[in-house]
Amino acid sequence: MNKAVNDGVWSGSWVAERLGVELLGDPELTDLLGLALRRNPKRAHLLVSNVLGKHVPQSPSVVYGYGFTLGRRVRDLLGPDESARAVVLGYAETATGLGHAVADGIALAPYLHSTRRPVPGVATAGGFEESHSHATSHLLLPENPELLAGEGPLVLVDDEFSTGNTVLNTIRDLHERYPRGRYVVVALVDMRSSADAGRLDEFAAEIGARVDLVAAASGTVRLPDGVLEKGQELVARYEAGGAGTGGQSSAAPSRLVAQFPAPLKTNLDANSSGARGTARPAPTGPHSTDNRITRVELRWPRNLPDGGRHGFTPAHRIRLEHALPAMAARLADALPQNAHRVHILGFEELMYAPLRLARELEQVIDAGVTYSTTTRSPVLAVDDPGYAIRTRLTFPAHDNPTDGPGDRYAYNIAGADFDAVVAVIDDTADTPELHAPDGLLARLAENTPHVVLAVVPSYVPERPPMLPEPLRGPAFSSYAPEEVGWLLQDLSDVTLEAPTEEREEAIQSGGAHYAESLPVEYQPSEQYQQLFHTALDEAASRLALAVGAVTELVLAERSPHPVLVSLARAGTPVGVLMRRWAQYRHGLDLPHYAVSIVRGRGIDANALRWLAAHHDPADVVFVDGWTGKGAITRELTDAVREFEESDGITGFDPEIAVLADPGSCVQTYGTREDFLIPSACLNSTVSGLISRTVLRSDLVGPHDFHGAKFYRELAGVDVSVDFLDAVAARFPEVTDAVATLAKELLAADRTPTWEGWAAVERISEEYGIHDVNLVKPGVGETTRVLLRRVPWKILARAGAGADLDHVRLLAEQRGVPVEEVAELPYTCVGLIHPKYTRGATGADGKAVAV
Repeated sequence: MNKAVNDGVWSGSWVAERLGVELLGDPELTDLLGLALRRNPKRAHLLVSNVLGKHVPQSPSVVYGYGFTLGRRVRDLLGPDESARAVVLGYAETATGLGHAVADGIALAPYLHSTRRPVPGVATAGGFEESHSHATSHLLLPENPELLAGEGPLVLVDDEFSTGNTVLNTIRDLHERYPRGRYVVVALVDMRSSADAGRLDEFAAEIGARVDLVAAASGTVRLPDGVLEKGQELVARYEAGGAGTGGQSSAAPSRLVAQFPAPLKTNLDANSSGARGTARPAPTGPHSTDNRITRVELRWPRNLPDGGRHGFTPAHRIRLEHALPAMAARLADALPQNAHRVHILGFEELMYAPLRLARELEQVIDAGVTYSTTTRSPVLAVDDPGYAIRTRLTFPAHDNPTDGPGDRYAYNIAGADFDAVVAVIDDTADTPELHAPDGLLARLAENTPHVVLAVVPSYVPERPPMLPEPLRGPAFSSYAPEEVGWLLQDLSDVTLEAPTEEREEAIQSGGAHYAESLPVEYQPSEQYQQLFHTALDEAASRLALAVGAVTELVLAERSPHPVLVSLARAGTPVGVLMRRWAQYRHGLDLPHYAVSIVRGRGIDANALRWLAAHHDPADVVFVDGWTGKGAITRELTDAVREFEESDGITGFDPEIAVLADPGSCVQTYGTREDFLIPSACLNSTVSGLISRTVLRSDLVGPHDFHGAKFYRELAGVDVSVDFLDAVAARFPEVTDAVATLAKELLAADRTPTWEGWAAVERISEEYGIHDVNLVKPGVGETTRVLLRRVPWKILARAGAGADLDHVRLLAEQRGVPVEEVAELPYTCVGLIHPKYTRGATGADGKAVAV
């Protein structure tokens, strides 16, 4: 389109004359852009693109050609290697089709566009605000969460680049999550002011990445003082009924037709015109009885995305190219034979599919084809050749938007003398509102003799099954149901136990992961049980003090209403006690869940998804019993980072709150002393009768929680609730001491030193083990070695007293030597038998097969 089509009148002259707005820059700017006015508190004038296919009907070849050509320029800029690694991101709603055409021009790039339509079950990979828009919330909903996580260039496409705020805010947000070295910004027009021109280079330097800009034309808008107020006053006056507003559909056809491009003649032979048959008015489905409306079945390919809302790959593009000729033929067959001017009307964000259909139709019918789409954006209509928006059709939203009902618009359709209008929508929008007496189809029927409706299936990624609610006692665990919800699946009926020696050999040989089986549950002797009760009686006050202190730190520093998430299973008794302290001291009823984390495989991602769906991730506080060398601390940090990258769900803080931190691995703890926590003395019988967690591919599917067993048969020897009650009974006597200790801890430098990890590395080398995973520091970890693994020897700090009574007893029962060490940062360290085979049963290690 150019000024000559409109008798030399620029479609921005009406605004320019009344407000003093000037368009300065490349000569083609006035061909590409017109001006209009809208009610907006931040910017009254609107740059209206003549080649975008949004507000102004235009040849689909012209619309697609601009985007495709920009994509070719990007490919030339990046080169073949980087083009093959690029991802294109377009902006809703106006640039969804443009961005897709740019991706086509690059040819090898997958495409994603932002959306204002939330889709249940699809995780958000990001979002941003559009500061000057009337509808600001943008979501990124890729089906493949890895789409934005690559290191290749990210190409961001918008219709215009003015202040650059929206694009730069997007890059900043995504760069924090998925840093990369290069970005390319693409726009039809670069309209930055001189003040904004240098921001791109400054921003690139700030994030340490290269940022390029590709545009079809460049210039700027010169705005006189007071233009916003003048524009608002002008809009108010015309909306109140000033002459020449164009109403809803009152423009004279003879004046409006000249605004649109003349029909494009094709090179079809005489037989080509036969592709069109007689229009077949028919009932349009259950919502309408208007026989002026013809519904055509496109036969859109099954499971082919309708656009880039959830991602569109080069493979999808190939499928679409193959299907387009047949779909265009079906459209042509639904049009009247005498149609000379046919318009394809897309629907809000659904721009690409209608555009490609329009472009294909343009090739097979002997008529002028134009293309535009409906929009959320309210723009003033003025019936003047020098104004970009001549007429406006208003109709109710028809896709059940989450922000509620409201008006939607189609511009420059009324009075354009179209012989037929083809409305292309997705099936989400095929609602009673679409077919209502004041709906879009009825409004179109008032302005053209033939309306054709084509419905494209709205692609929704396959959703995983709904995750179940947490398991609770007494059906699962001996804890009261309010004490903890287990985000696990019940594997109680599955045989998972294996002899300790067989498990150790399989684990160390690489034949199995420790989480794929369970050790045979240790049955404590009467002597050992008595030792546990003695230790609990002696340590209860010390435990109560540490529980109170760590809970006060969490409430002061993490969240006033935390969601406690204990790492099953050692963390679960501690999580219950912290919940009890918060209730006792502050009257808080804190939610508490237990989740699985597996060394080498990370935390249960489905459990995190469940938590994110039910709570604010920022309120989640992970809880464990104690730290050893800090392996789980590191595991959780890595797992949360990987989860953010895969699911786009952020906010989880991987900092663990523990009762005891002898390894100096965390900064939220009750004590850093390595002392006996009696719950470490036993297995399930002090942890709600729940086994250690299990992760095995034949039992745990991609949409399942990790598994565990409930040992109901051990109820007779269960001391889980006894342990909790014994510690909670000491809360009143330590209340003052907790207040003092918490105050000291809050004022202290609690930065982790990781001295425990350094000690483990030293011990691993000194004892010739050469594997830190076989060195288990601290009373709790040493106890686990003696109960679950094949121990080699125990290192005990010289002078350690009653804290090691149970360790010495277990070591004696298993024939494991206890070696006293003068300088040891832990009370004790357990060494697992290195290079274990079933023949390595001797405690001295002489029978180890090498």
